[in-house]
Amino acid sequence: MIVKDEFLNKLRRSFSLNLYEVKIWTALLSRGVSTAGELSDIGNVPRSRAYDVLESLEKKGFAVMKLGKPIKYVAVDPREVVERVKKLVRVEADEGIKRLDDLNGTDVLNELESLHREGVEFIEPTDLSGAIRGRHNLYTHLELMIKGAQKSVTLMTTSKGLLRKYDALKPELEKLSKRGVKIRVAAPLTKEASGVVKDLSKVAEVRHVDKINARFCIVDGKELTFMVLDDNEVHPTYDFGIWINTPYFASALDQMFDLAWKDMQPPTKANV
Repeated sequence: MIVKDEFLNKLRRSFSLNLYEVKIWTALLSRGVSTAGELSDIGNVPRSRAYDVLESLEKKGFAVMKLGKPIKYVAVDPREVVERVKKLVRVEADEGIKRLDDLNGTDVLNELESLHREGVEFIEPTDLSGAIRGRHNLYTHLELMIKGAQKSVTLMTTSKGLLRKYDALKPELEKLSKRGVKIRVAAPLTKEASGVVKDLSKVAEVRHVDKINARFCIVDGKELTFMVLDDNEVHPTYDFGIWINTPYFASALDQMFDLAWKDMQPPTKANV
């Protein structure tokens, strides 16, 4: 049996299996019922590993051991396997979240926070910067940034970026609004975003901009993250941003934004 490497790699990523496991599993699916020795030959897996691999697949719900001699294994329907794996992922995720929740208020977390505070005291201001790759990581970082806002959050984005940020940051922006944090959002407002603009206007001041193409977020005039690539031309995986925690540069950009903000128009029927 010949199975393309590309297909095997997809299975490894989707089902969190190692190479031997996907080889044995696909071999078993092609036979329906088979012995470890036969599957070893078909999948080109060392016989010394075949039984361990099958035992692992059995525990994960990919195969069932058939009673009798010689020992044979039966393939589970792939659709059933998907449901079993989904259930296992949920259970493991819930357990992981519970372990993390249990850290709150413990000596472990207190010790970690103590280490971080002591470490920050020795950091040079120029060291408080970093590069963030991938749109998912960027939005996770933006969420963390604005969560700590005390006075203001300034967001400049694109028309498509406005929709994405609304989905990703809405809960945190609502919390900030209730705390009295001033939120300003500037973006090219389109008909497509009319619903988002209406909803976002409840927690932030939104204005239309068409002469500036930029993506950045400033928190309290001290912390800044700006994206260096055009989101219309870059794949989300390769999106790239730079985070800087320096009041001098962040406040300077915030002041320039203030000047541009005066010329921006509020949402109207003409621009939404």
